[in-house]
Amino acid sequence: MLTLFIGLIWIGGTALSNNVVETIQPVAQAIIAAHQFELVDMEFVREGQSWYLRVYIDKPGGINIEECAMVSDELSEKLDAMEPDPIPQAYFLEVSSPGAERPLKKEADYQNAIGKYVHIGLYQKVDGKKVFEGDLTAVTPTTLTLDYLDKTRHKTITVERQQIAQARLAVKF
Repeated sequence: MLTLFIGLIWIGGTALSNNVVETIQPVAQAIIAAHQFELVDMEFVREGQSWYLRVYIDKPGGINIEECAMVSDELSEKLDAMEPDPIPQAYFLEVSSPGAERPLKKEADYQNAIGKYVHIGLYQKVDGKKVFEGDLTAVTPTTLTLDYLDKTRHKTITVERQQIAQARLAVKF
């Protein structure tokens, strides 16, 4: 995973709005789309005493550090110019690739992952497990089908999408 880390940006001191990502996403999407990149994911999270705005971008063949820096510079400039200020406290801006274990969020992500090794985390246990890793064999609007190894036996499971807490590509060892 490539990560470009831009230093601390101080923005005001008022209470945090719960919709920072919703407010910023259209701005980020416009910048990213202008370069024909894809916005994979975006999050605004607190870790310890610090806040982080993380933007994950990609393109066919992968994204490089120069492209992350370019998007970071443009996004930082746009965010600094926004009125009212969408992020009223200090935060770190990070623009990076999603890495080898890219999250599956959009329908196209799931479709592109067919035939690939994936990690699926569930809200509740199915067949005694909450986590499955295997080859994604089928995707419908409501289900995912996975071929996985249970000890030495190949098994197939179909799970309802509403049961999925998280899904991502995985590295097979």
